[in-house]
Amino acid sequence: MTFIEFKKLLLDAEITIPKFSKLIKVSEKNLQAYKKKGEVPNPIAALAATIAAMHKNGLNYREVIESLSLELKKKSGAGFAKTKKGNKTKKEESVEKK
Repeated sequence: MTFIEFKKLLLDAEITIPKFSKLIKVSEKNLQAYKKKGEVPNPIAALAATIAAMHKNGLNYREVIESLSLELKKKSGAGFAKTKKGNKTKKEESVEKK
């Protein structure tokens, strides 16, 4: 599904991307990244289509999704700043080995 089709489905469901991201506990930044790619992953596309259909038929999709008690995933990596070993960057560690 294209990002434009995805946004149209959200409009049909009368929900914005920020509200959709909070509802499904996915970072808004991640959803906006699909705009650059031009396509939305199948699970997100299927969910948006289901939400739009439920809204069209007068069903409360928010209640159903909130009942799942979804949790926002947190990043667990050390990133580019510091490693967990002695708080040194990988570059600093490689210099010490020489």
